[in-house]
Amino acid sequence: MRPTDGYFSLSITAADNIAKKARYAECFVTVRDDVSKFIAEGGDVFAAHVVKADAGIRGKDEVIVIDSKGRVLAVGRAQLSGEEMTAFKRGVAVKVRHGCADEG
Repeated sequence: MRPTDGYFSLSITAADNIAKKARYAECFVTVRDDVSKFIAEGGDVFAAHVVKADAGIRGKDEVIVIDSKGRVLAVGRAQLSGEEMTAFKRGVAVKVRHGCADEG
């Protein structure tokens, strides 16, 4: 939990556990496979990259970024709502804090 705002901050390990055991959580953002490597290396998710985003996501929520096969790529903070992520074609959708390449 972050002391500055009270939000939880996910690690890649925690994101993997949630992705495997709580597939119905409202915190997933699915991106195009052609940008997976960039995001796994810590690059931010742009709205144009988003294929699907859970409707329950709000700006500033902690989210898990996955590819089309459900593999965890990164964790970060949503800059847009889930609905906005799929509607917009410009701008940062998720500010990535950790990519899965950071863990290895």
